[in-house]
Amino acid sequence: MTTPGKTGHLLQWALSALLVCSPALAERADRGKPVNVEADKVNVDDANKVSVFEGNVVLTQGTIVIHASKIIVRQDAAGFNSGIAYGNLATFRQKMDGVDEYIEGEAERIEYDGKTENLELFNSAHIKRGQDELRGNYISYNAITEFYQALSGKQPANGGRVRAVIQPKEKDAKPTPPVPPATLKPSSSITNQPGK
Repeated sequence: MTTPGKTGHLLQWALSALLVCSPALAERADRGKPVNVEADKVNVDDANKVSVFEGNVVLTQGTIVIHASKIIVRQDAAGFNSGIAYGNLATFRQKMDGVDEYIEGEAERIEYDGKTENLELFNSAHIKRGQDELRGNYISYNAITEFYQALSGKQPANGGRVRAVIQPKEKDAKPTPPVPPATLKPSSSITNQPGK
């Protein structure tokens, strides 16, 4: 189901922003793409600015793909959107801007607040960007301050600890020294004789 009109506008900010990366890192072209939502059931309360999508929810917008069992989107009086995706596990994926790399995440509950630009992943939280990974019971990210926080929540599956894998970054290749210009020498086989 494609969301038209007010509902599409309401969803655009909240759901595309459910992603961990800041707007500078996310695929910029995604924001201009239409939001498409498929679900088994949809309830839209325009008076209270609340939309609820339930049952095998799949949201796409450009390179953004969100899978959840339920997504709730709200818009406050000032026009700020917030969204909550639930699932066993709710997942998201989006291409990074300017590179052939994706950011992916999953948790039982993913919340985004458009006013504070804060993203929170609750219970079995996992974020992966390229080869880097972060796991914990709770992960939060603020797109304004670019501040991450991860807490273990004493999850037995993680041994009660936060786990991170950070790959070494390739250092910039040293520039090749410039090649000196070729020296020109006069030719002994070419003569300057007209008519020959």
